[in-house]
Formats: sequence, C-alpha cells, structure tokens
Amino acid sequence: MSAQFHMDPETYLDEIRADIPRYDELQEATVEAIPFEPHRVLELGVGTGETTRRLLERYPDAQVTGLDAQPEMVFKAREHGIEVRLARMQDPLPDGPWDLVISVLSVHHLDEPQKKDLFRRVREQSRAFVMGDVVVAEPQVTSLEEGVDLPSRAEDMVEWCDGEIAWRGDDLAVIRATYD
Repeated sequence: MSAQFHMDPETYLDEIRADIPRYDELQEATVEAIPFEPHRVLELGVGTGETTRRLLERYPDAQVTGLDAQPEMVFKAREHGIEVRLARMQDPLPDGPWDLVISVLSVHHLDEPQKKDLFRRVREQSRAFVMGDVVVAEPQVTSLEEGVDLPSRAEDMVEWCDGEIAWRGDDLAVIRATYD
C-alpha cells in the first residue's frame, strides 16, 4: 500500500479504494465480526473515521475513542463527533477496560514483535478484539511499500491474539478474538 494517501484525509478514501478494491467489503466484514453490542470502543488507527462511522451506524450507543499517529487524520476523524487522540499503537493504550478494540488497515504497519506486544496489551484491557487488515497471501493483491507495510500471515496473528479468522478475501482478513 502506498504511504502517499495516508497524508491527505480529503483523498484518502478514493485512493484506498483504488489501491484495495475490496476495501468496503473488508470494512463491512470487520463490523459484522463484532461479537456483541459494544459500549466502550477503542479504535486503533482511526484514519478518517470510516470504520467508526460504520460501527456507529450499527451500534449508535457505542462510545468510541480513536487513536491515530497522524494529526491530519485526527482532525478529520473528529468530524464524526468522537474523541480522537494523537497516539501510536506502540504507545500505552488509553485506560480500559474496553468492550472492544477494533482496527482496520493499521496493524500491518507494525513488525512482528510490535504486533505481539499490541495483542498482549489489547487482551489485558478488552473483552474483544476485531481487526481487518492486509495479510501475507498468495497472490499478494495489495501493493505493499517496503519498510512501511509489514503484513503477517493471518494464521500467525490468530495465534498471537488467541483469535479466529472471521472473514478472508484475497490478501485481506478479519480476525476476531474474545476474552470473556
């Protein structure tokens, strides 16, 4: 995935849909994989707020806090009326407990040790985790930028987060874990 569209929230959706033709399907599958009605939600890599928008359409009473490392995205996501903080996934998570931690197309920017650490922290502070992301697959449909995009095998991430694959399409997967 080209890093260029990560910088402009005004063109982000058009560019990501061009880069990932199944983007909307991934978003829908991620929200569909939520295992229960969440009240307190933490979104990692909130971007422009597209996942939050879809989540709130389905669960209008959810209270979402979003994190993103890019100021431009934080400002754009705040237009949805949610709390958004400037933070990286490698930083300590905001105080839980969270009913749900959700992420779409963000975790693949972490290397393997960072993913394992994130999944451990999520497990400690939440009842459930749902992630839709690029995974290593054959063929690799999504273009990847070396050093920026670091996808892992879906099966490895399932093991690291004690989860399951809820949906798979090409080199995209939704992984769900519950910790009740």
